[in-house]
Amino acid sequence: MCGRFALTLPHDAVAQLFEAVPSNDLPDVPNYNICPTNSVHAVLQDGGARRLAALRWGFLPHWYKTPTDGPLLINARAETIAEKPAFRAACRSRRCLIPATGFFEWTKDDAGTRLPWYIHPSQGALLAFAGVWQDWTTKDGGGETLRSCAIVTTAANAPMSAIHHRMPVLLAAPDWPLWLGEAGHGAAALMRAAPVDALCFHRVDPAVNSNRAAGPELIAPLAA
Repeated sequence: MCGRFALTLPHDAVAQLFEAVPSNDLPDVPNYNICPTNSVHAVLQDGGARRLAALRWGFLPHWYKTPTDGPLLINARAETIAEKPAFRAACRSRRCLIPATGFFEWTKDDAGTRLPWYIHPSQGALLAFAGVWQDWTTKDGGGETLRSCAIVTTAANAPMSAIHHRMPVLLAAPDWPLWLGEAGHGAAALMRAAPVDALCFHRVDPAVNSNRAAGPELIAPLAA
């Protein structure tokens, strides 16, 4: 799964990398501790052009009466995304890219203590998670619309499996047009584990176990 990540690049740098027009309401960066229900950066197709937009992390199916009406859907499993009622329409026509500098996973020691790890690209400055998105409108008559998203996950590759059995689907730049629907059909073939040399990881301070923690020290290697 992916339950916490970081994005440290400026808006303009992210927009330039994805050749996207940035929206005016993007969340603040750097953010070293992006948590579920936070607003996140996402690249999606908007009228034939790419837009870097702000989406709520936590996918809201159309039948939810409130944002807390059901489970918090931060991840969508690649193996079942095309079948699940919550995701199947979005999987066909509302796919996005979610930029990240890196993400966190946890192992446990013999005493059951959660030990955080920071996972980041072995080359390059940024990861692009595969995502799906949807507009959700409040049912209380107010007519407010929230644009929400989930990160697509798959079985971990061999190095990552030492930390967790799942990982985000990571998309390389040549695959972005296909995932975004710009290059025809066949995006399902992209929902696979990243190459074994795509990522590096290191232990970080348990301070990141708190969703209120902030600062660059959260991604620094844990001192010996």
